[in-house]
Amino acid sequence: MGKQAHVRTLADNEAKAIGTMIRISPRKLNLVAQSIRGKSAEVALNELTFSPKRIAGQVKKVLQSAIANAENNHDLDVDDLFVKEASVGKNMVLKRFHARARGRGARIEKPFAQVTIVVEEKREKAPAKKAAARPQAKPEAGAKGKSAAAPKAENKKPVAKKAPAKKKSAGRKSAKENA
Repeated sequence: MGKQAHVRTLADNEAKAIGTMIRISPRKLNLVAQSIRGKSAEVALNELTFSPKRIAGQVKKVLQSAIANAENNHDLDVDDLFVKEASVGKNMVLKRFHARARGRGARIEKPFAQVTIVVEEKREKAPAKKAAARPQAKPEAGAKGKSAAAPKAENKKPVAKKAPAKKKSAGRKSAKENA
């Protein structure tokens, strides 16, 4: 008699984790999220570990949670995971008051943000070996190691000739020659 099962919105080879109430502005959080988009999970973890940004530690926790969800809940291979999506959104804003001159007040806003990380399993295909476009001619047995085809003259570059040395002008004589 309980609730209906929640319909899964992600594909079978994807897993998601959401980090909410992160105490930073969404604009600053997006700089960190942008640095991991499209990278493999291992490279993204290394990038967040050594990032100088303060918030990178919390984003790393969310990424680790997404990887754990993929491994435990969806039986995905951790080595083939990459960050498909890292989106940032607004959350609540704390409104504070700051006293100013002449009895006035100024509003201080302390924004919170949230990050959603989706990881996807992507098998890396080995590059297929391309068949040779044309079969290469094998030397005949009677040729004794000489190639049957003559080398093409088009492949040789012309040799550049050096310019002749400049001669002294005969019009003016130096002081030593006059003496």
